[in-house]
Amino acid sequence: MATLVSSSSLTLLPFFFLLLLLLTFQVQSTNLNYTTDRKFSTLRLQRIQRHLDNINKTPLLTIQSPDGDLIDCVHKRKQPALDHPLLKNHKIQRVPSEMPKGMKLKEKSEMGMGMQNWHQNGTLCPKGTVPIRRSTVHDVLRAKSLFDFGKKRRRFSLARSDAPDVVSGNGHEHAIAYTGSAEEVYGAKATINVWEPSIQEVNEFSLSQIWILSGSFDGSDLNSIEAGWQSDSYQATGCYNLLCAGFVQANRRIAIGAAISPISSYDSNQYDITILVWKDPKIGNWWMSFGDGTLVGYWPVELFTHLATHATMVEWGGEVVNTRANGQHTSTQMGSGHFAGDGFGKASYFRNLEIVDTDNSLSSVHNILTLAENTNCYDIKSSYSNEWGTYFYYGGPGNSHQCP
Repeated sequence: MATLVSSSSLTLLPFFFLLLLLLTFQVQSTNLNYTTDRKFSTLRLQRIQRHLDNINKTPLLTIQSPDGDLIDCVHKRKQPALDHPLLKNHKIQRVPSEMPKGMKLKEKSEMGMGMQNWHQNGTLCPKGTVPIRRSTVHDVLRAKSLFDFGKKRRRFSLARSDAPDVVSGNGHEHAIAYTGSAEEVYGAKATINVWEPSIQEVNEFSLSQIWILSGSFDGSDLNSIEAGWQSDSYQATGCYNLLCAGFVQANRRIAIGAAISPISSYDSNQYDITILVWKDPKIGNWWMSFGDGTLVGYWPVELFTHLATHATMVEWGGEVVNTRANGQHTSTQMGSGHFAGDGFGKASYFRNLEIVDTDNSLSSVHNILTLAENTNCYDIKSSYSNEWGTYFYYGGPGNSHQCP
């Protein structure tokens, strides 16, 4: 089951990280039963409930989704973003001052509504509110601890400056395309094929997303905005969904964290989502649109150091965590779970890669670089066509005879 989600890490640390994960899968599997061999004390459950009481804001209306989610319609001025100390006096920006040239402003989206399960009974959040998926005790227990709930691990790079967000030594593996590190970039766009990769362990994940980066790539002072889809929970430092203050939601029809459908099937129907993130040239906030250009919300400029001016690199692609739980490479899949060479309908893709330049214009990306640490497990293959512009296939099955 796919869910629309957002995330951000808004701690005032030298490493400053903001994340929006747009599509997350709630994986149902007996292999991912977090209750196995774990007992939870009454004291711990009380602490969890106090935390949930703090992050789940009082709703004006609650909508029951067919998939079991509760969608709370919270007054836009009471949303979690505004709990951040830097946003105490923040004035909510209703719409960006400008869209990138060639894009049209759309505050409503039939596509966005049709892809979310909670719309099925026809009920929407009232004007002046934003829909927020209610966090539950079940959600917290899937994390390693209450501290880790909803957080994203800090990312430290290999000893190379041209692919800063690639991690070695902690089980993260990637198949990515990326721009050079010397450009001034003011946004990025891509259309991403949507799948539901299988996850082996509860503390593993598989995601496909855009990274927008600026700062020191040794991990000491890096700003990052990320948007895409994810399978399973994302843990450690940083935040996803609206679980940490920072991302200001501006759309009452799209619930970050709520289930969406449909997803692609092998050698059958293919589905994709288009994501655009760009810097408002006048106000400075980083806006995000989804699908046909529907506005979702923004990261306020007050929260950034390096990204307060511009980005210096963009990455597109997949990432998994390999815990080697049984002494073997994980069978957690990336993308569709098939290698790039399998092509359309079988391998997952990113297409129409674009960046926003200094005059707020979208332009096709050329001369991208690609990187995969372990091509026996996950790989990537880029190309160009008139219809898809710059694109690539990527992914893989993880554990196999060639990936032991």
